[in-house]
Amino acid sequence: MDQLRAIRYFSKVAETGSFTKAAKVFDVPPSSLSRRVADLEKSLGATLLKRSTRIVKLTEVGQIYYNDVQQILSQLKQSHETVRSYQTTPMGRLRISSMVGFGEKILLPLLDEFSALYPEIVLDVSLSDELSTLGRDDVDIAIRGGYAPNERVLAIRLMDNGFIPVASPSYLERYGMPKNVMELKQHNGLYFKAPTGPTPWLCHVDGQWHDVSGPAITISNNGPWLARKACEGEGILMSTRWALASYLESGQLQELKFEHELAITQHADMAVYLLYQKQRYLVPKVKAAVDFLVARIKVEAS
Repeated sequence: MDQLRAIRYFSKVAETGSFTKAAKVFDVPPSSLSRRVADLEKSLGATLLKRSTRIVKLTEVGQIYYNDVQQILSQLKQSHETVRSYQTTPMGRLRISSMVGFGEKILLPLLDEFSALYPEIVLDVSLSDELSTLGRDDVDIAIRGGYAPNERVLAIRLMDNGFIPVASPSYLERYGMPKNVMELKQHNGLYFKAPTGPTPWLCHVDGQWHDVSGPAITISNNGPWLARKACEGEGILMSTRWALASYLESGQLQELKFEHELAITQHADMAVYLLYQKQRYLVPKVKAAVDFLVARIKVEAS
Protein backbone atom coordinates (compact mmCIF):
# COMPACT_ATOMS: atom_id res chain seq x y z
CA MET A 1 0.00 0.00 0.00
CA ASP A 2 1.19 3.54 -0.86
CA GLN A 3 0.64 4.86 2.67
CA LEU A 4 1.40 8.50 1.87
CA ARG A 5 -1.16 8.54 -0.92
CA ALA A 6 -3.68 6.84 1.35
CA ILE A 7 -3.06 9.48 4.03
CA ARG A 8 -3.63 12.26 1.48
CA TYR A 9 -6.85 10.57 0.35
CA PHE A 10 -8.03 10.19 3.96
CA SER A 11 -7.18 13.83 4.76
CA LYS A 12 -9.16 15.13 1.79
CA VAL A 13 -12.17 12.94 2.65
CA ALA A 14 -12.08 14.33 6.17
CA GLU A 15 -12.00 17.90 4.84
CA THR A 16 -14.73 17.47 2.22
CA GLY A 17 -16.93 14.98 4.09
CA SER A 18 -17.28 12.97 0.89
CA PHE A 19 -15.40 10.22 -0.94
CA THR A 20 -16.82 11.50 -4.23
CA LYS A 21 -15.61 15.08 -3.70
CA ALA A 22 -12.21 13.89 -2.56
CA ALA A 23 -11.90 11.62 -5.59
CA LYS A 24 -12.61 14.57 -7.91
CA VAL A 25 -9.72 16.51 -6.34
CA PHE A 26 -7.29 13.69 -7.15
CA ASP A 27 -9.01 12.71 -10.42
CA VAL A 28 -9.41 9.07 -9.40
CA PRO A 29 -12.49 6.83 -9.17
CA PRO A 30 -14.30 7.06 -5.80
CA SER A 31 -14.10 3.28 -5.44
CA SER A 32 -10.30 3.34 -5.80
CA LEU A 33 -9.95 6.11 -3.26
CA SER A 34 -12.32 4.34 -0.85
CA ARG A 35 -10.29 1.12 -1.06
CA ARG A 36 -7.05 2.90 -0.26
CA VAL A 37 -8.61 4.58 2.80
CA ALA A 38 -10.03 1.21 3.91
CA ASP A 39 -6.56 -0.34 3.53
CA LEU A 40 -5.15 2.50 5.66
CA GLU A 41 -7.70 1.80 8.40
CA LYS A 42 -6.90 -1.91 8.22
CA SER A 43 -3.17 -1.29 8.57
CA LEU A 44 -3.81 0.95 11.59
CA GLY A 45 -6.35 -1.41 13.12
CA ALA A 46 -8.76 1.50 13.70
CA THR A 47 -11.88 2.99 12.14
CA LEU A 48 -11.05 6.55 11.12
CA LEU A 49 -14.29 7.50 9.36
CA LYS A 50 -18.01 7.07 10.07
CA ARG A 51 -19.64 6.32 6.74
CA SER A 52 -23.29 7.01 5.90
CA THR A 53 -25.28 7.47 2.71
CA ARG A 54 -25.22 11.26 3.03
CA ILE A 55 -21.97 12.27 4.73
CA VAL A 56 -18.67 10.98 6.06
CA LYS A 57 -17.44 12.11 9.49
CA LEU A 58 -14.31 11.53 11.52
CA THR A 59 -14.39 9.15 14.47
CA GLU A 60 -12.75 10.27 17.70
CA VAL A 61 -9.51 8.47 16.89
CA GLY A 62 -9.88 9.63 13.29
CA GLN A 63 -9.83 13.24 14.45
CA ILE A 64 -6.65 12.62 16.44
CA TYR A 65 -5.01 10.92 13.46
CA TYR A 66 -6.14 13.71 11.12
CA ASN A 67 -4.59 16.40 13.34
CA ASP A 68 -1.32 14.48 13.50
CA VAL A 69 -1.00 13.83 9.76
CA GLN A 70 -1.68 17.50 8.93
CA GLN A 71 1.66 18.38 10.48
CA ILE A 72 3.35 15.67 8.43
CA LEU A 73 1.70 16.76 5.17
CA SER A 74 2.52 20.42 5.86
CA GLN A 75 6.16 19.60 6.56
CA LEU A 76 6.34 17.49 3.41
CA LYS A 77 4.82 20.29 1.33
CA GLN A 78 7.36 22.75 2.69
CA SER A 79 10.20 20.32 2.00
CA HIS A 80 9.03 19.87 -1.59
CA GLU A 81 8.82 23.64 -2.05
CA THR A 82 12.32 24.05 -0.63
CA VAL A 83 13.79 21.51 -3.05
CA ARG A 84 11.93 22.90 -6.06
CA SER A 85 12.88 26.48 -5.20
CA TYR A 86 16.51 25.85 -4.26
CA GLN A 87 18.86 28.32 -6.01
CA THR A 88 16.03 29.76 -8.10
CA THR A 89 14.74 33.29 -8.52
CA PRO A 90 12.63 34.49 -5.54
CA MET A 91 9.05 34.27 -6.75
CA GLY A 92 5.53 33.33 -5.76
CA ARG A 93 3.16 34.56 -3.06
CA LEU A 94 4.79 35.81 0.15
CA ARG A 95 2.45 36.02 3.15
CA ILE A 96 3.43 38.66 5.74
CA SER A 97 1.56 39.54 8.92
CA SER A 98 2.39 42.63 10.98
CA MET A 99 0.95 44.64 13.83
CA VAL A 100 -1.03 47.58 12.46
CA GLY A 101 0.95 50.63 13.61
CA PHE A 102 4.33 49.19 12.67
CA GLY A 103 2.95 47.98 9.36
CA GLU A 104 1.57 51.37 8.35
CA LYS A 105 4.53 53.48 9.48
CA ILE A 106 7.51 51.28 8.71
CA LEU A 107 6.75 48.00 6.93
CA LEU A 108 4.56 49.06 3.99
CA PRO A 109 6.93 51.80 2.72
CA LEU A 110 9.79 49.27 2.83
CA LEU A 111 7.73 46.70 0.94
CA ASP A 112 7.37 49.18 -1.93
CA GLU A 113 11.17 49.07 -2.23
CA PHE A 114 11.16 45.29 -1.88
CA SER A 115 8.64 44.87 -4.71
CA ALA A 116 10.86 46.92 -7.02
CA LEU A 117 13.78 44.59 -6.22
CA TYR A 118 11.77 41.35 -6.53
CA PRO A 119 8.97 41.90 -9.06
CA GLU A 120 8.18 38.17 -9.28
CA ILE A 121 7.14 38.01 -5.63
CA VAL A 122 3.44 38.63 -4.98
CA LEU A 123 3.01 40.28 -1.56
CA ASP A 124 0.08 39.14 0.56
CA VAL A 125 0.15 41.46 3.58
CA SER A 126 -2.19 41.43 6.58
CA LEU A 127 -2.10 44.05 9.33
CA SER A 128 -3.56 42.99 12.67
CA ASP A 129 -2.81 43.43 16.35
CA GLU A 130 -4.38 40.08 17.18
CA LEU A 131 -2.00 37.40 18.46
CA SER A 132 -1.25 34.72 15.87
CA THR A 133 0.74 31.55 15.32
CA LEU A 134 2.87 31.17 12.19
CA GLY A 135 1.96 27.56 11.41
CA ARG A 136 -1.73 27.93 12.18
CA ASP A 137 -2.25 31.13 10.22
CA ASP A 138 -0.28 30.04 7.13
CA VAL A 139 2.05 33.04 7.31
CA ASP A 140 5.63 33.10 5.99
CA ILE A 141 6.80 36.07 8.08
CA ALA A 142 5.24 37.77 11.09
CA ILE A 143 6.24 40.99 12.81
CA ARG A 144 5.10 41.33 16.40
CA GLY A 145 5.85 43.55 19.37
CA GLY A 146 6.43 42.22 22.87
CA TYR A 147 8.82 39.48 23.91
CA ALA A 148 10.61 36.69 22.06
CA PRO A 149 7.90 34.04 21.58
CA ASN A 150 8.00 30.54 23.00
CA GLU A 151 6.61 28.97 19.84
CA ARG A 152 9.03 27.01 17.67
CA VAL A 153 10.08 29.82 15.35
CA LEU A 154 13.15 31.95 14.86
CA ALA A 155 12.82 35.45 16.29
CA ILE A 156 15.06 38.31 15.13
CA ARG A 157 15.01 41.45 17.26
CA LEU A 158 14.45 44.42 14.97
CA MET A 159 14.19 47.36 17.37
CA ASP A 160 13.21 48.46 20.85
CA ASN A 161 9.47 48.58 21.53
CA GLY A 162 9.39 50.39 24.86
CA PHE A 163 6.59 52.91 25.47
CA ILE A 164 7.24 56.56 26.40
CA PRO A 165 4.85 59.21 27.80
CA VAL A 166 4.17 62.29 25.66
CA ALA A 167 1.94 65.34 25.71
CA SER A 168 1.44 68.45 23.61
CA PRO A 169 2.81 71.85 24.66
CA SER A 170 -0.80 73.14 24.82
CA TYR A 171 -1.81 70.38 27.25
CA LEU A 172 1.18 71.03 29.51
CA GLU A 173 0.54 74.77 29.43
CA ARG A 174 -3.06 74.19 30.49
CA TYR A 175 -2.62 71.44 33.07
CA GLY A 176 1.02 71.84 34.07
CA MET A 177 3.98 69.48 33.79
CA PRO A 178 3.65 66.54 36.22
CA LYS A 179 6.62 66.74 38.60
CA ASN A 180 6.77 62.99 39.28
CA VAL A 181 5.14 59.77 38.14
CA MET A 182 2.64 59.75 41.01
CA GLU A 183 1.14 63.02 39.78
CA LEU A 184 0.13 61.30 36.55
CA LYS A 185 -2.89 59.90 38.39
CA GLN A 186 -4.40 63.40 38.19
CA HIS A 187 -3.85 63.79 34.45
CA ASN A 188 -6.07 62.91 31.49
CA GLY A 189 -5.06 59.65 29.81
CA LEU A 190 -5.21 58.52 26.18
CA TYR A 191 -4.86 54.74 26.18
CA PHE A 192 -3.88 52.34 23.44
CA LYS A 193 -6.08 49.24 23.44
CA ALA A 194 -3.98 46.10 22.95
CA PRO A 195 -5.53 42.62 22.41
CA THR A 196 -5.25 42.11 26.18
CA GLY A 197 -6.92 45.46 27.01
CA PRO A 198 -5.92 49.12 27.52
CA THR A 199 -2.21 49.53 28.30
CA PRO A 200 -1.71 50.91 31.85
CA TRP A 201 0.90 53.37 33.08
CA LEU A 202 3.23 51.50 35.42
CA CYS A 203 6.40 52.43 37.29
CA HIS A 204 8.82 50.63 39.61
CA VAL A 205 9.48 52.64 42.77
CA ASP A 206 11.29 51.43 45.90
CA GLY A 207 11.12 47.80 44.81
CA GLN A 208 7.39 47.86 44.08
CA TRP A 209 5.27 48.29 40.95
CA HIS A 210 2.69 51.09 40.98
CA ASP A 211 -0.18 51.79 38.59
CA VAL A 212 -0.12 55.55 38.01
CA SER A 213 -2.72 55.61 35.23
CA GLY A 214 -4.76 58.78 35.05
CA PRO A 215 -8.50 58.91 34.28
CA ALA A 216 -9.21 57.67 30.75
CA ILE A 217 -10.39 60.25 28.24
CA THR A 218 -10.12 58.00 25.17
CA ILE A 219 -9.30 54.32 24.60
CA SER A 220 -8.61 52.99 21.09
CA ASN A 221 -6.53 50.53 19.09
CA ASN A 222 -5.94 53.25 16.48
CA GLY A 223 -2.55 54.76 17.28
CA PRO A 224 -2.63 57.69 14.82
CA TRP A 225 -6.02 58.82 16.13
CA LEU A 226 -4.74 58.78 19.71
CA ALA A 227 -1.62 60.69 18.64
CA ARG A 228 -3.80 63.32 16.95
CA LYS A 229 -5.84 63.72 20.12
CA ALA A 230 -2.62 64.11 22.09
CA CYS A 231 -1.46 66.79 19.63
CA GLU A 232 -4.77 68.60 20.16
CA GLY A 233 -4.06 68.76 23.89
CA GLU A 234 -6.63 66.27 25.11
CA GLY A 235 -4.35 64.20 27.34
CA ILE A 236 -1.13 62.30 27.97
CA LEU A 237 -0.34 59.35 25.69
CA MET A 238 1.95 56.35 26.16
CA SER A 239 3.16 54.91 22.87
CA THR A 240 6.29 53.55 21.20
CA ARG A 241 9.11 55.89 20.25
CA TRP A 242 9.05 54.70 16.61
CA ALA A 243 5.32 55.48 16.36
CA LEU A 244 5.80 58.96 17.86
CA ALA A 245 9.02 59.90 16.04
CA SER A 246 7.47 62.34 13.54
CA TYR A 247 5.42 64.11 16.24
CA LEU A 248 8.47 64.48 18.48
CA GLU A 249 10.61 65.82 15.63
CA SER A 250 7.97 68.40 14.64
CA GLY A 251 7.46 69.53 18.24
CA GLN A 252 3.75 68.66 18.22
CA LEU A 253 4.43 66.34 21.14
CA GLN A 254 7.18 66.25 23.73
CA GLU A 255 8.45 63.39 25.84
CA LEU A 256 7.80 63.55 29.57
CA LYS A 257 10.82 62.43 31.56
CA PHE A 258 10.73 61.36 35.18
CA GLU A 259 13.13 60.00 37.77
CA HIS A 260 11.35 56.64 37.48
CA GLU A 261 10.69 55.35 33.96
CA LEU A 262 7.18 54.41 32.89
CA ALA A 263 6.24 51.12 31.29
CA ILE A 264 3.08 49.32 30.18
CA THR A 265 4.12 45.98 31.63
CA GLN A 266 6.22 44.62 34.47
CA HIS A 267 8.25 42.58 31.99
CA ALA A 268 11.40 44.23 30.72
CA ASP A 269 13.07 44.28 27.30
CA MET A 270 10.08 44.78 25.01
CA ALA A 271 11.04 44.71 21.34
CA VAL A 272 9.76 44.31 17.80
CA TYR A 273 10.51 40.84 16.46
CA LEU A 274 10.53 39.35 12.98
CA LEU A 275 9.36 35.73 13.19
CA TYR A 276 9.67 32.88 10.71
CA GLN A 277 9.92 29.10 10.71
CA LYS A 278 13.51 27.91 10.38
CA GLN A 279 12.94 25.58 7.40
CA ARG A 280 11.16 28.35 5.45
CA TYR A 281 14.37 30.41 5.27
CA LEU A 282 15.61 27.99 2.59
CA VAL A 283 12.80 29.15 0.30
CA PRO A 284 14.24 32.00 -1.83
CA LYS A 285 11.26 34.36 -1.49
CA VAL A 286 11.34 34.06 2.32
CA LYS A 287 15.13 34.41 2.54
CA ALA A 288 15.04 37.49 0.33
CA ALA A 289 12.34 39.13 2.47
CA VAL A 290 13.93 38.26 5.82
CA ASP A 291 17.37 39.52 4.78
CA PHE A 292 15.93 42.72 3.27
CA LEU A 293 13.66 43.63 6.19
CA VAL A 294 16.23 42.86 8.88
CA ALA A 295 18.87 44.97 7.13
CA ARG A 296 16.59 47.93 6.34
CA ILE A 297 14.71 48.11 9.63
CA LYS A 298 17.84 47.80 11.76
CA VAL A 299 19.40 50.66 9.78
CA GLU A 300 16.33 52.84 10.39
CA ALA A 301 16.32 51.94 14.09
CA SER A 302 20.01 52.81 14.57
